Amino acid sequence: MMRSATHLDRLALNGNNRRVNLIPSVRIDDIMSNVTDLLICGATMVLPEKTIMGDLRIRKGKILQISTDKKLQPEEGEHFVDGTGLHLLPGCIDPQVHFRDPGQPEKEDLGSGSAAGVSGGITSFLDMPNNAPSITNLDGMQGKLRTAAKKCVSNYGFFIGATEDNIEDLQEAVGTKDNPVAIPGICGIKIFMGSSTGTLLVSDRTKLERIFTETAGLIAVHAEDEERMNERKKLVEGRTDIAAHAYYRDDITALLATKLSVELAIKTGHRLHILHLTSGIEADYLSDYCKLPSKAEHHPIITTEVLPQHLTFDETDVDERGVRLQMNPPIRYSADRDILWSRLIDGTIQCIATDHAPHTLEAKSKGFPNAPSGMPGVETSLAVMLNFVNEGKCSIEDVVRWMSANVADCYQMIGKGRLEEGYDGDVVLVDMNYAATIKDEESWTRVAWNPFEGRTLVGWPVLTVVNGTPVFERNQITGHKGKILVEPGATGEPILMGPWK
Repeated sequence: MMRSATHLDRLALNGNNRRVNLIPSVRIDDIMSNVTDLLICGATMVLPEKTIMGDLRIRKGKILQISTDKKLQPEEGEHFVDGTGLHLLPGCIDPQVHFRDPGQPEKEDLGSGSAAGVSGGITSFLDMPNNAPSITNLDGMQGKLRTAAKKCVSNYGFFIGATEDNIEDLQEAVGTKDNPVAIPGICGIKIFMGSSTGTLLVSDRTKLERIFTETAGLIAVHAEDEERMNERKKLVEGRTDIAAHAYYRDDITALLATKLSVELAIKTGHRLHILHLTSGIEADYLSDYCKLPSKAEHHPIITTEVLPQHLTFDETDVDERGVRLQMNPPIRYSADRDILWSRLIDGTIQCIATDHAPHTLEAKSKGFPNAPSGMPGVETSLAVMLNFVNEGKCSIEDVVRWMSANVADCYQMIGKGRLEEGYDGDVVLVDMNYAATIKDEESWTRVAWNPFEGRTLVGWPVLTVVNGTPVFERNQITGHKGKILVEPGATGEPILMGPWK
């Protein structure tokens, strides 16, 4: 097969020290301005209906051609990538991150968070509104969109935050049921039913019902019952052991809020997504209600997600790693983890998010109960799940559904989540044989630490492409941390989503 003149072979990092050809060696300005035309050959492609070796061509940022007969040849001006021995996946979509922009740049901003994401194979993200100040109106949303256009190297979308009295602002962003609005880059309404910051707490049933009744769009909820949580907090006053965190924020605290949100969704017919599911009792309850929009035969449509942290860690890990694993809702117990896995496999849980919520190690060092809750996640979520594939816990096709196709389905994203002709050229090449031990010092996130530090994972992204532009590579030249290939704002765009009535 002929190669483009700019192609240079590189040695990929993997357990067998075999040679694979990766991204063409071109100048950074060439990548920024010219590379939207790629030909990736010989990779094992995870397509919507089958997994098969073949070739994929991206032209002007879109997937133009997919061939399974290995007959595609490089064309003039096209950059060639030899995917032999690698898997080609649709770019991962993280539907829940907190990139701290505006307000807390020492923790993260849209630029550093986006860069961390592409290093982990995340080509699109949805960011939450609990900033400083909270993003609760259309002006604030437009400000974040403008910032993202300048800083991001991946695609982006944003939630508007609900308060007790901003119905008109919510309607301006997402519309009403009679007149739904779909603004590029606005993905829905976020409601903190408990554990909020600023003015974002909405726990009163009457006010919650008004939001469900008088708005369109997708409502995503942080489901913890504020009243019960505050009452139970009194039970652990004076305790400094991290086990107290999951004790007072127990599964019933989560279940009560989840049940209320489902009840309101059913009563009003509103689209509902329950964020970061943590407990077995919630997962079992939701098995009667949750289904992908494309497969739902009933209304309202209700979906949910789980985090790699809750699929990996349990009370033993929390005891060992301490406040590094402190988050809201908390990491619970091995029995909860097992049920979450079973409900992920059976389809009750549709997708995987990270809830990337970075805090500095200095802040974390205050210990429980003074340390803030939250942890980074975008750099390692795909690797964690690929490691589960290598352990036989799930298949690579499962991972693609949970981290790409189903996320796009849940949010009605246009052109995302599939290796399919006509879809956006967001793709990730992964080496399923490459093993690496996670080290804090190799992090891209601004807080420079990772909750999986010290764990060895097998299966990592080696090339991330956004809208046809290579944005990240990992090989022996770059080292495990890898290299961002474009300048901030060089690629990425607001995600297009259909309107929810």
